[in-house]
Amino acid sequence: MLVKTQSRGREYTGVKVGARNVRRYFPQRVDAIELALDHLQIRCGLAPGFWDGEAQISDPRLCAWLEEKNFHGKLGQPPVPLALIPCGNNSFRLEQIGMDERVRRKPPPGPD
Repeated sequence: MLVKTQSRGREYTGVKVGARNVRRYFPQRVDAIELALDHLQIRCGLAPGFWDGEAQISDPRLCAWLEEKNFHGKLGQPPVPLALIPCGNNSFRLEQIGMDERVRRKPPPGPD
């Protein structure tokens, strides 16, 4: 699924998942997910508002990973699209999408 970076100014706050993806990939009874970021595996809690229009995954380690990937945002720049790939029960892998791949393929459903 396609997700986008979420930020406040130049500081990353997480990734925006979108309501359609939430309904499709995240059961409401789940309060946390496993997230693979390259070689790092983290557990991220999901806020109660996640299913009510606040579909964002936020964690300090996720924000550090986004910064490490050099997604340094400039004010006014659009969010960076990323792939969030299901890889098990309540487990996902977050990957950078290459520019040429974004142009070649029609993107999967993204955040609303």
